[in-house]
Amino acid sequence: MDSRRFLRTSATALAAAGLILSGCTGGSDAAAPGSSAAARASTAGLEAFYAQKPVWRDCGVPKFECATFRAPLDYAKPEGGEIRLAVSRVRATGPGKRLGSLLVNPGGPGGSAVGYLQGYAGVGYPAPVRARYDVVAVDPRGVARSEPVECLTGPRMDAYTEVDQTPDDPRETAALTASFKEFAAGCEKRSGRVLPHVSTVETARDMDIVRAVLGDQKLTYVGASYGTFLGATYAELFPQRTGRLVLDGAMDPSLSAGELNRDQTAGFETAFRSFAADCVGKPDCPLGTESVAAAGDKLKAFFREVDAKPLPTGESRELGESLATTGVIAAMYDEGAWPQLREALTRAIGGEGSGLLALADSYYERGADGSYTNLMSANAAVNCLDLPASFAGPADVEKAVPSFEKASPVFGTGLAWASLNCTYWPTPATGRPHRITAPGAAPIVVVGTTRDPATPYKWARSLADQLASGTLLTYEGDGHTAYGRGSDCVDTAINTYLLEGTVPQDGKRCS
Repeated sequence: MDSRRFLRTSATALAAAGLILSGCTGGSDAAAPGSSAAARASTAGLEAFYAQKPVWRDCGVPKFECATFRAPLDYAKPEGGEIRLAVSRVRATGPGKRLGSLLVNPGGPGGSAVGYLQGYAGVGYPAPVRARYDVVAVDPRGVARSEPVECLTGPRMDAYTEVDQTPDDPRETAALTASFKEFAAGCEKRSGRVLPHVSTVETARDMDIVRAVLGDQKLTYVGASYGTFLGATYAELFPQRTGRLVLDGAMDPSLSAGELNRDQTAGFETAFRSFAADCVGKPDCPLGTESVAAAGDKLKAFFREVDAKPLPTGESRELGESLATTGVIAAMYDEGAWPQLREALTRAIGGEGSGLLALADSYYERGADGSYTNLMSANAAVNCLDLPASFAGPADVEKAVPSFEKASPVFGTGLAWASLNCTYWPTPATGRPHRITAPGAAPIVVVGTTRDPATPYKWARSLADQLASGTLLTYEGDGHTAYGRGSDCVDTAINTYLLEGTVPQDGKRCS
């Protein structure tokens, strides 16, 4: 289970379930975020990138066009090399006057925006929005089609995801730290060129090039999960070019990596308790019908059992505690996955682990052939640049475990140890936590879900309060993110903002 700071919109779950990110970044060319030097990004010396003319081609997917845009690898030395960004769009369908481009990002970090566009947003966003906007996605630098960060081969990724993340003795602790070191070394060996240049600040600067090349005066944007931090960072760097921004499933950029991880741990506990309350009301609940607390105790007991004796899955891989926990966490992103989780737990408690393994594989984006997308690699690469590591070493984790267990009796220990992954990263962090205020930006709509597992609701409240032009829209419900998930109230408020510029009343609540 490596669920450190990784998140994506539940619209892509479970085919693209998420983990959570780190908060803030600093580009290699700028002072630390939050300083006056970083608050306004300069475009001097970047004229050739801003003036490029895209060549659109058929993507091989009906209705979608694709192109490759260029950006400097290092914004401090734009003449020193380029990085190529994969861009896709679906043109406005009409009727009505075209409003420009709507850039979308599903989060991660590490989620493919192009895949999200072609698989969901380009056909699944509300029809009135698709009628008036060209919906556009760019895979962030280091992600998917945009010079992806690569770290381990498929077999080594299998081993990485199976390592015990609740070590019981020094030998298991050494094995866990060795796995993090192997992962980091693999990233440096296979992707050393791009590894220092995949921060959120650099990706936000890439978005401004994309905006200009598309011909838009201001950026219109819907970002989910980690995409909210990316959008807020853009507003901080380019407030005068910020148009209609929707930040759904919001991050709090003022928190340290440790604070983010602990808050998210509590978020998963909240989501599990909601799942358990639903489950125990059913006669066939695999966690019993007594109470939510008893269901949590039974799940913890199951995790201990598979830690001691992994389950067969019908293939060469067994289901140990790490993969079992990841499978459960994957289903927390969307209440629509709860029936699948109940079935998977029923089978696992009965001695067969294939259902939970399938959920874990969806979370890690592992294919049936044993290959992985670069999701996990890009996720770590961005996070470990964006914030200093949560812990200096295993001793720090051991001290923090009680606070994580208090946040989540079910998941706390494993999520505390998972937070160790950036400790051994080869590239120093360039960012630090800070409040993002973005003075001068147009109104920004921040959306929070009250029982969101990956981005706790209090993060949305905090970000909306930080942003000088922020307004908070609340969805009272379960799951990760809110737009396009079935609430007419939420969808109407956001659609009206995107189409007419009318901002929802601050504090508006939907269910």
